[in-house]
Amino acid sequence: MVNITICMGSSCFSRGNSKNLEAVRAWLAAHGHEADVALKGCRCGGKCGEGPNVWIDGACHSGVTPEGVPALLAAAFGEEA
Repeated sequence: MVNITICMGSSCFSRGNSKNLEAVRAWLAAHGHEADVALKGCRCGGKCGEGPNVWIDGACHSGVTPEGVPALLAAAFGEEA
């Protein structure tokens, strides 16, 4: 099980995590991994200046863009981007 937490605090949300959430959901569906993930949001991860932030299995990824989501998720699942 891969744990993904997307910061939905006002700073990360306005910087693009709303679009990152869509990209995560789309990638998971396209690769058949919806059941292999615990996907949740948080209000603030405390790294507002570095956002948008996404945590995958506890590792924080900052400055995430929708274009960068596939590579992050592929790495998390041991697949090629």
